[in-house]
Amino acid sequence: MAYMIRRLRWLAPGAGFKRWMTIALIGLFVLYDAFARYANAQGWNLNLNELIDDIAVDYIKPSLVTTILFSVGGLLLLIGVILSVRALVAFARTSPHDDARLRDGYTIVAIGGGTGLSTLLRGLKSHTTNLTAVVTVSDDGGSSGRLQKEFGVLPPGDIRNCLVALADDEAMVTDLFRYRFSEGEGLSGHSFGNLFLVAMTGITGNFEVAIRESSRVLNIVGRVLPSTLGIARLCARFKDGTVVKGESTITATHKPIESVYFEPAVIEPLEEVIAAIRAADAIVLGPGSLYTSIIPNLLVARVAREIATARAVKMYICNVMTQPGETDSLSASQHVEALSANVSERVFDYVITNARAPERLREKYEAEGQIPVEPDVERIRMLGFTPIIADVISENQTVRHDSEKLANVVIDVIDHAIAARATLVRPAEAYDPG
Repeated sequence: MAYMIRRLRWLAPGAGFKRWMTIALIGLFVLYDAFARYANAQGWNLNLNELIDDIAVDYIKPSLVTTILFSVGGLLLLIGVILSVRALVAFARTSPHDDARLRDGYTIVAIGGGTGLSTLLRGLKSHTTNLTAVVTVSDDGGSSGRLQKEFGVLPPGDIRNCLVALADDEAMVTDLFRYRFSEGEGLSGHSFGNLFLVAMTGITGNFEVAIRESSRVLNIVGRVLPSTLGIARLCARFKDGTVVKGESTITATHKPIESVYFEPAVIEPLEEVIAAIRAADAIVLGPGSLYTSIIPNLLVARVAREIATARAVKMYICNVMTQPGETDSLSASQHVEALSANVSERVFDYVITNARAPERLREKYEAEGQIPVEPDVERIRMLGFTPIIADVISENQTVRHDSEKLANVVIDVIDHAIAARATLVRPAEAYDPG
């Protein structure tokens, strides 16, 4: 039985080479039989066609057998050889060479939170495995906020989103992590992934270890790190002088924000985050909520300073749409000004903005108080940054960055910046990937 199982494994799907070579060999056999028939007709006394004769002559006229076999054999041989070569080429492109290409890809640190960061990561993982997602942990609303209050853990929501985005195979287990309970006392509103991270934290006694073990379960590409293990409250000072405390209350206030800060003011970073920044080829900020996802990471002690002094290619990805209660009516340059005003260091050189305004869903968003972020590139250039204009959106159920388009632009920017450094060529003031 074991012997038979081992033999049957030969038929299991793989690169496709075996099945197509089998077809080619069958074609070769049939073609050879046809040749033997021709040889016999010429009096060459070759009898290799007897096997097929036993099967065919009862159903097909002998005069047609040779013609049919020539045609069938030649066709099978041609199909088998072509598809065998195609299978080998495809296999060579995807494994193991593709793994080597990903391992040799750029070392990229992506900083932010929310759905924007996970969208970027989903695209970047097809370019490199050397990814580190640095995620904000100041969310105090929804499932994450409830779990933080009840169990004293760091908010797991944004961490979960990034783990799912970087999963090697976004199939059943990732659907499980996304699953949100719609009923049940105490369960309603919670996602399974959030509960899993809380449970893992309880088992390991450490949120960082819980993330690492969850990463192993999902077999993620790269790694996900919280910007800090410290618990702090995000506060906002509005332009009218009022102050609110707690991330969930900031956007609910619907006032122009002047600055955000932590309480307590000093919160220490995860040392792995600092090491990742120092080793990075590129550092990407966003996309994501400006005041509640991106800036909070940069308020953690030493993080902004390390980014400013790093030799990495540094860029900021501006949002596609304004966010009610946070960036109402702000243009791309105003996003840049707000980020610069809240962070004392220069943490990016390039600003990626969307070139094409959404069309199909525009009215729906305008009804909700959201408009496309204006790509005022001349103003960005006047502020001393290099604007990157590209079509990076998709319109399905929502308007958001397209993972593949955005990742391609990020990689192109890194390519051009590194090439410019290597050749001592001054980079163009504006670069349009395409």
